[in-house]
Order: sequence, then structure tokens, then C-alpha cells
Amino acid sequence: MTKDHPQNLTQSHSLVSPKAFWSHQADQLHWHKKPATVLQKTTKTLPSGVSHDHWAWFPDGEISTCYNCIDRHVLAGRGDAPAILYDSPVTNKKETYTYARLLDEVEVFAGVLREEGVRKGDVVLVYMPMIPAALIGILAINRLGAIHAVVFGGFASGALAQRIEASKPAAILTASCGIEGNKGPIGYQGFVEEAIKISSWKPPKTIIWQRDELPWRPVDRANGQRKWQALVKSCRARGWRAECVPVKSTDGVYIIYTSGTTGLPKGVLREAGGHAVGLHLMISYLFGIHGPGDVMGCYSDIGWVVSHSYTLYGPLLTGAATVLYEGKPVGTPDASAFWRLAEEYKINTMFTAPTALRAIRKEDPDNVYISRVGERGGLKSLRALFLAGERSEPSIITMYQGLLTKYAAPNALVIDNWWSSESGSPISGIALVPRAGKDRANASTTVTQPLKIKPGSAGKAMPGFDVRVVSDSGEPLPPNTMGNIVLGLPLAPTAFRTLWNDEERFYKGYLKRFNGEYIDTGDAGVIDEDGYIHIMARSDDIINVAAHRLSTGQLEQAITTHPDVTEACVVGIPDALKGQMPFAFISASHGAATTKEKREKLFQEIQALVRKQVGAIASLGGMIEGKGMIPKTRSGKTLRRVLKELLENAVHGEVDKELNVPSTVEDLGVVEVARGKVREYFEELERKGKSHGSIEGRERAKL
Repeated sequence: MTKDHPQNLTQSHSLVSPKAFWSHQADQLHWHKKPATVLQKTTKTLPSGVSHDHWAWFPDGEISTCYNCIDRHVLAGRGDAPAILYDSPVTNKKETYTYARLLDEVEVFAGVLREEGVRKGDVVLVYMPMIPAALIGILAINRLGAIHAVVFGGFASGALAQRIEASKPAAILTASCGIEGNKGPIGYQGFVEEAIKISSWKPPKTIIWQRDELPWRPVDRANGQRKWQALVKSCRARGWRAECVPVKSTDGVYIIYTSGTTGLPKGVLREAGGHAVGLHLMISYLFGIHGPGDVMGCYSDIGWVVSHSYTLYGPLLTGAATVLYEGKPVGTPDASAFWRLAEEYKINTMFTAPTALRAIRKEDPDNVYISRVGERGGLKSLRALFLAGERSEPSIITMYQGLLTKYAAPNALVIDNWWSSESGSPISGIALVPRAGKDRANASTTVTQPLKIKPGSAGKAMPGFDVRVVSDSGEPLPPNTMGNIVLGLPLAPTAFRTLWNDEERFYKGYLKRFNGEYIDTGDAGVIDEDGYIHIMARSDDIINVAAHRLSTGQLEQAITTHPDVTEACVVGIPDALKGQMPFAFISASHGAATTKEKREKLFQEIQALVRKQVGAIASLGGMIEGKGMIPKTRSGKTLRRVLKELLENAVHGEVDKELNVPSTVEDLGVVEVARGKVREYFEELERKGKSHGSIEGRERAKL
């Protein structure tokens, strides 16, 4: 790969001269107090006595993210430009908020929050559906210098209570209901009231956005419940508003909770200065969204980090428009939804999860809907389709790249990118506008071809992220060698530096494994000879077959090359001889597996593909085919550990044993479908006189 390509030069500059690089990026924003120091390196000593290297970005600066997202655009005369394009097929509502209107709404609601007792540094928990009030509420919290903690609307009471106890909010912002696809309204009142009841922390105020579809009744004023719309009406009538409150660069903007291995959620803390600077760069450099006239369509719930960064903050920081979509990829009303949005709002960059594209492909295997919109020129504005949330198999990248080449803007790309709640923004990807790293002002008019796409790869490292692959002992590994993917210190400015009120857990969970030298991402993969990063699995998803380490991603990639396979999930199943064997859960296209004979033929064809593409050692130990049996989180990640636990229980004759299913699961019913399929599989094995055995079982048999 050419070393003088702007993406390679930008990356090198960010790591070799981080102070100069990030000082230039910081200059693009408004600071209430301009930072004199860009990067401060320190040593942190924990209460336990452990010391580790630490860092801070722009530590003496002061900034208001809300001011940079709204006020500065209005003051620059761009108040009439669209900011939020709300589209809700589940309520048949559409609405446009200009920057001027958004400023008006946020100023007033910030006044409401101040009157209800919210102060600088307080936490406000947000439990909302994808409606404009959610974004207005978050921006109003930020306007006061407070910290928001968004929890996915519809989370169960127990999970919500955990997050209330952990963040101790001064108030909760919520709505009377959410609307989950075509399932109809889901009331939030029971979830919120039960969560507060079982939580040891009692938030003083609960502010409720009433929705016509299912109101919250009664509103219990005695216990701090308030009607959002009534409070706004009162403050507006009295002229009560709030100006921006700047905070230190190292003060928190938000807490986002991610699942922890102990079952207790980890509160990732995002800091003001680095967050704003990093996102403002990335929205232009990686995503090609520069300002007024550009439209971002990020289809992720506001409860997830992707939506924090690229539905809300990224587009507004640069003065572009963002599509706020309250709907699903399929079922609201059908698999045409994303393409309708792209056409109607002239979206330039679309961002979704591979899961969404698989769902569309399953409903529309012949690509009728995208072709219909494409044939009439409806996708000509679309310059890129970004995918993240889990690994994108090459087959889905290749298929949609072909469709974009045919119907979208010239040179449109499908780009896989890799990141996490902890990173706050992509760690890797292919920059659409690589010159924006050096020359933001002329980025949109200077044409430079992006680096080439390698299907199956998540691209190359993004500015500020020093990505490496090391052995379990921390030794650097050569190109194309599977290992632990780690990040050198310091991390890029968007990334976390700690966990909310839990410094010890930050060290133990991320730094301790490699003695404070690297951040452990928990992912496994390779970096090839050109510097492209290939994420193959979570570290704990690696399957050990007779001392050979196989990645679930590599196996799934091979399986999905079969034309009849629409989705695949591979986990390890205990094996008495080899320790583990790969086991596949797949969904097949209509008619491909309707009889026992067809299923056996499909299995043999898939087995041949796996052996050819991965090797004989990777032979599948078994396969289950079915629909609606691969559980996922609400953000689209496949819950492999649930399927793995199901298989392990079944091997030991305990298929009905209770499972450890995380609260983030999208549909518990899917888990029970999987359980039923696993039961059928093992019953069939028993009828044939076969079985799966574990090493422990083999050892017990010897006694």
C-alpha cells in the first residue's frame, strides 16, 4: 500500500506528533478557555497502591459541547439549516428541526432542568425512545454542564435500577412509552416506577414526555413526577431559559453503561474536550459529512455509543443534518425502510449494523426494494454505507458494494469499521475524505480516492489509535498472526480514561493483563502486511480445537459464502477428544433446508467450504438450521455466549438449565427457540446412538 496516501500520513502524524496534530484539530472548535496544554502524561496511583501510566487531553481548556453543536451555527447565520430530520413510521409522524428551532427548544428545556434542581456536574439519566425530545433533553443536560447517562428505553426494571444506583441521577428524563417496531406501544411507567422502587437511590425528579399513543397515568407529583410539556410551557411563558455552562475539558459529558463480566454494568465516562475534538474530526475525515447541506443517517438507538456519536453529536458539531429514525430495518413497514429514508432525505452517509442488512436480505433476498429505489435514481446522494457493531462477513460487504456501485453516488463505498463503547468513535476504518485530517476547510472540495477496501477487514487504524497484535504474554506478533488486539497509550481523545467512580476496575479490566503497557480490547484478530485490521472474534470466543486456535469470525465467513446461508453463528461445543469443536447455528434461504435430506446435503456442502477455506482441523462438530434462533442484543451484537452455554448444558444433559442471558437481549423468545432447536438436535443424536462428550466426562468415565 502507498505510504504517502493521506490516510497513512494522517495516522502517522497523529502518533508521531500527537500534540501538534490534536492542537490543529482543537483549533476547529470554539473554546470558552483555549487550552495551553494539548496532552499531559502522568502516573496515576490507585488506592490499592498500584501505579500506571495515565494521560489527559486539553487539561486546562474549558468548552461547552452544546455551544459547539448549536449556538455557534446559529450565531454564524446558519439558523435556518436543518438539524434534526425526525421520521417515525411507527407513529406516522415526520418533523424537521432547524438549528434555530433546536436552540430555542434546548434553551427552554435547560431552564426547566435548572428550575427542577439540576446543576453543573449532576448526572441526569435518560430513558427515552428515538424521538426529538430525547435529543433535546440530552443537549439541555449538556448545556447546564451536567452529565447524561442514557439507558435504552425499554430495558427491564432490574437493569435500569442497577444504572440508577450506579449513577445516582438528580433526575430521570423519560417518556410515557416507546414503540418497538410493529409491536405497538410499550409503556415505560411500570419499568421506571419499579426500578426506582427497588433501587437504593431515589432520584428527586422524574420528568415525563407524554405520548398520545400511551399516556403515563397518573402522574405522581408527590413522588417527584413531572409533565415535561407542562414544565416547558410554564418556562416559555415566563421567558425562563438557560445559557451554556462551560466545563473543564476533562469533565464528563456522559456515562454509557456496557455489560461487565461480573454482571454489574461498567460506566464508561466520556470527557468533554477530547470527545468534541475527536468527533468533529471523524465526522468529516471518516464519514465525509462536513457541514450544512450534508445529511447523516445513523440507524442506531440513542442508548448505544454509535448513536451518541453519529446520530447526535458528530453531525451537529459540524452543522450538518441528522436523521432521527424511530423504526426498524424491516417490519416498519417492510425491508424498503432504509432505502426510502436515503431517497427522501438525500442521505449522504448511512450507518447501521450488519445485523440490519442481514435482516433486510432475509426479507428481500432478491434486493427488490433497493433496486426499485435505485432504478429511479433515489440513491444518487448516498456516498457511503458504514457498518459496525459486529464483524461484517465479506459476502455482505461484496453484495452491498455491488448494489451501491450500480445505484448510489459515483465511487460510493461499503465500509466496515471497528470500535467500542470505550473508544467513543471508530478505532479503524477507511477514511472517505482523508485530506480532512490536515485541511478541514477544503476537505469537501479536494478529491482524494480513499484507500482500497478489503472485504472482511475493518480497515486501518484511525487517528490517535495505536493498534497492535500481541501474544498472551504481551509480545508483538508478526503480520497475519492471530493474537490479542491491544491499544498503545495514550488512547485517542474520544476514548475513555476511566470508569465512573471505579478507577480500580478500569485498571483491572483494561490495563492489568498487559502490565499497564496496553489497553486490552478483548478482541482477537490479525493485522496484515498492509496494516489492515481483521477482527476475528472476542478473545473469549476463540475455539481451541486440539491446541489450534480458531476464530468464530473466520468460520462464519466461510459458512456464509454458501449461497443458501443468510446468517451464521459459530460457537464451541465440548468434545471429549479435541477439547472443543466448532458448532454452527445457521439460517438458510427459503426451501434450502425443508427436509432432513436437504439439511444433510446443506451440512455436507458447508463442511466442505469450511475445510477448504479454513482447513480440515476446522471441521464442524455439528449444525442446527432454523429461523429466529440466533439471539442478539438490542444493538445487533450476536450473543454467542448464550448459544455456547446452551450447548454446554445440553452436552451434560441439562438443556433446560437456566441461562445467564444479559439484560441487553433484544428478544428473550429467540433464546427459547434456540433451546428448542438444541433439544431437538440432541434428541435426534440420541436416537442415532451418537453423542457429544466433554473431556471432563471422558475423565470421569475412566474412574
